[in-house]
Amino acid sequence: MKTSLRLKNVNIIHHNGKIEVAKDIAIDNGIIQSISATGTGEGIDCSGLYVTPGLVNLHAHSPMNIFKGIAEDVHIDDWFNKELFPYESKLTADEAYWGTMLAIAEMINNGVTSFADHYFFSEAIYAAVDKSGIRADIATTLFGMSPNFEEELASATAFIAHNKDNNSRIKLRFGPHAPYTCPPNTLTKIVASAKALDVGIHIHLSETKTQVDNSYNASYCSPFEFLNDCGGFEVPVIIGHGLWVEHTDLPLLQDKNVYFAVCPKTYMKLAMGSGRIWDIHHKINMSFGTDGAASSNSVSPIEQARLFALHGKMAGSAEDFRIEYLWQQLMKGHQALAFNTGKVEVGYDADLLVWDLNKVNTAPIYHPLTSIIYSSDASNIKHSLVQGQFVKYDGMVKLDLEEIICNVKSIQADILKRGKGEKKINY
Repeated sequence: MKTSLRLKNVNIIHHNGKIEVAKDIAIDNGIIQSISATGTGEGIDCSGLYVTPGLVNLHAHSPMNIFKGIAEDVHIDDWFNKELFPYESKLTADEAYWGTMLAIAEMINNGVTSFADHYFFSEAIYAAVDKSGIRADIATTLFGMSPNFEEELASATAFIAHNKDNNSRIKLRFGPHAPYTCPPNTLTKIVASAKALDVGIHIHLSETKTQVDNSYNASYCSPFEFLNDCGGFEVPVIIGHGLWVEHTDLPLLQDKNVYFAVCPKTYMKLAMGSGRIWDIHHKINMSFGTDGAASSNSVSPIEQARLFALHGKMAGSAEDFRIEYLWQQLMKGHQALAFNTGKVEVGYDADLLVWDLNKVNTAPIYHPLTSIIYSSDASNIKHSLVQGQFVKYDGMVKLDLEEIICNVKSIQADILKRGKGEKKINY
């Protein structure tokens, strides 16, 4: 159901960091209809508050919120091979649904209005997104090395073909896992399917130096070159991580619809190194993701941007990674997902956040973007709207949180009781 509303006397922080004060925003049928000097009339009083576009989480494994905190203080190889993959092998579609609902509730609380997901159980994720009111770009994970690859590709193709135009809040694409799990013949088939359906792909590339070294040893090329040889850059691409991108990879990325989803909290926690992202961030299309909550333990793009800046400053110069730049990179996630969002302008969908920075953690406000990037938390997001509908109102997420937590606790007990299964791949 679409509604009309007016946000009164707001201060607008635009996608480029520019600020306008004392404006009224009129919204009708989910679209921003006008922005004018504040005046008389009814509406939601936003005096002293700030309105921004919503946030994008450009790389998530939302069902993995069910595994938050299950594998800590272990080497990255053991984290994957001895902990996460064995637990994941026993996950069910119903459990993935509730893990996704948990992730969505946390994302909404943290100001996320759109997210890009890469996981199994696409039907369950789709159902959770549909019910919740958030936006999502859902990629069905595919392992080219699977003995059932052809069947799984056919299933993913049918799912995308049937559902890709059914909901204006949901986009679909293919999710080849990575070059090291998708041999050239299977990756090429996935890309061909994406072309046929006019959708993109979402893939993990160059997450660690070891992956890059192994790619050169096995294929005599980098993971980026591997993807290019399979036609991968001929469709829109979201790159999960790309932490160890080579300088020689950069020519492959020019004038392409390619976006890096950088997740620094995971890199720090799993000791993945600094890679080269901090050296070449200004040469690529980049925004922020949160990876899975089993590694990052939270789903806040603001937190990821904050860590990215702090690490960059510590390793370089305090004058680098400036506030406006970080905000602009956060907003680039909207470009990657290509919904009609990301700007507080007439004609754009009303996917908006209303920030209250007059709180102890953010006051006093010398520069509102500084308050948001370095001081804010979920409590500063008073309202959140998607297509003009409130998904968070007056500080409360508009989902049945008690139901979500109840189901998650039951699933947690089942996970611990049944233990680990047999992993299907090695990291």
